[in-house]
Formats: sequence, structure tokens, C-alpha cells
Amino acid sequence: MPMRDAAMTGAGRPGRAEDEDEVPDSAVRVRGLRKSYGTVEAVRGLDLTVRRGEVFALLGPNGAGKTTTVEILEGHRHRSGGEVSVLGTDPARATAAWRARVGLVLQDSRMPPELTVRELVTRQAGFYPAPRGADETIELIGLTGQRDRRAGKLSGGQRRRLDVALALVGDPELVFLDEPTTGLDPAARRRAWSMIETVRELGKTVFLTTHYLDEAEALADRLAVVVDGRVAALGTPATLGGRETMPSEIRFRRPAGMPADLLDGAAPAAAGETVTLRAPDPAGRLGPLLDWARDHGTGLPGLEIRRPTLEDVYLAVTGAAPTHRTEETR
Repeated sequence: MPMRDAAMTGAGRPGRAEDEDEVPDSAVRVRGLRKSYGTVEAVRGLDLTVRRGEVFALLGPNGAGKTTTVEILEGHRHRSGGEVSVLGTDPARATAAWRARVGLVLQDSRMPPELTVRELVTRQAGFYPAPRGADETIELIGLTGQRDRRAGKLSGGQRRRLDVALALVGDPELVFLDEPTTGLDPAARRRAWSMIETVRELGKTVFLTTHYLDEAEALADRLAVVVDGRVAALGTPATLGGRETMPSEIRFRRPAGMPADLLDGAAPAAAGETVTLRAPDPAGRLGPLLDWARDHGTGLPGLEIRRPTLEDVYLAVTGAAPTHRTEETR
């Protein structure tokens, strides 16, 4: 996967989005978004900006307001308050011309099982003023070998590729991907990631929702975590929630004779027991330990250096374990 530019943005402050001066060419701009269902506030003052040409991932536990937010951005649900601009248009007043600029890949879709891949893509192309060629689109998403296969005979991964083909055939500027790899096996998920990278390379803006943290880290230029209807953290996978400054863990089994002053801050451990040190600068902390081990003709058995993971940050931000459920409570 290509390296992301960690300098694009720092970790965002809760509930705040970037200043518009910093994002002059945004595909999505949301300010103070609110949505209530009776007395229940599903979205409570959410701010968000998505830059053109980036892959942006929206994360959060079930019930956080992700689905409601995305449906408002897609123009399928009315908001209670706030400002929303998607490709320069308020989705609440969406026209057919605006909808032709947006592609949707829903979490669950149904298509006539008796139609072939090519028939479905060709039919979908007829709804757009300037579509891609059906065969070109099928080749783009890697279904050339299944072009004449009926939809009902496709595997799960092939069906997801077909979903993306139907979203891309209209040549949209912005593509919404709602949990595109849920239910796929690991190999099919990796192939789906490659397909999403292809969409990026076409210059499209991708708005991705996912429960898979490894997926968000592999694909997203930037991501946001939504908690209780607000953006709780915003940044790149490397900077989200201050991840780049979080301390690392150094673990090893304590060699016999290692002095306690080298283990300052660690829980007491006898020789042979595992020592865990937390250090903002693991290289600086590890240097004296390695020097001592070399001088005494020993090593640091089981040495492991663990950097904070995206899951660590997610857990800290949400206060709850990540979930892989495939349905979300609005």
C-alpha cells in the first residue's frame, strides 16, 4: 500500500473540524450537523471535512451516529440542523445531476440473480449522462473473467466487486463505501482493498465506513472516530488521538543480575520474569539496556518493542472494545 502523508493533518480536537481556510477544495463539508428521532439525538453537532481525492474513513461503535450521518450526506435522510455541502450542493436539495456525480456501495444490496455481470453494468450505465463503458468498468474492478456469469452464481467477493462496478460505471466524483468487506474471507478482503486503491488512483474521493481497524489503517488518508453523535478524534492513521506521541512498550525477560535502576518505572520482576517498560522514546530507553547486556555477555530474552496500535487509540477514544457487527443501530 502507498505510504500516507502523516503531515496532512494533526490529531483533531473533539467535536472540531479543520478550518475551511485549510481545506479550500473539499468534497464534503459538515458543520454543526444534528439529527433527532423524537427525544433521541443521534447526531449532536458533528463537524467534518473531506478533501477531494482522499480516502476518508469514518469509525465508531454501533449507535454512534455513523449511519445517520452517511445517509444525510447521501441525500437519503433529512437532518434536524446544521450545514452540509457535498460536492458543493446541499444533499437535502439534491438534483438528478448531483446524484449522477455520487456513487454508492451499500452494506447490503440485492440484484436480479438471473442477469449477468455485463447486463447489470450495462443497465446501470443507462441511468447516467456520461457513463464509463461497461466492459471498461468490468475490467477495472477485475471481473472480466466473470463478465458473462449470472449474478446469482458469483462468490461473495465477486458480488462486492460488482457492487463497486455499479457505483463506478456512472463515473462519479465521490464514492460512498458502506462496510465494503463485511462478511468476506481474509483473501477476498485483501482483493477488495486493492480494488479500493484502484478507485483512489482514478482520482475519486472515497468516503469509507468500516468496523475493521486494519482496513482503515491500510486504506485511509485520514479518519474520524464518532462517539455519541460527535467527532471525538480526527487525524491520519499515524496521528489519530496523539498516537505518534503515545509511549511504546518494551518487554523482555529480566536477565540475572540486571540492576533495578535500569528498570526504573517497571513493575518488580525477578530474574527470568517479563519486564514491561513504557517509554516515549523506545530507542533512548533501550540503549542503556543493550549496553548493559553486551557488557555482561548476555541478551534481553524475548525482547519485543510494541508501538501503540490504531486499536489502542480507538479504545482510548471510545472507551469500548471495537466491534465487527454488521448492523448498526442508528
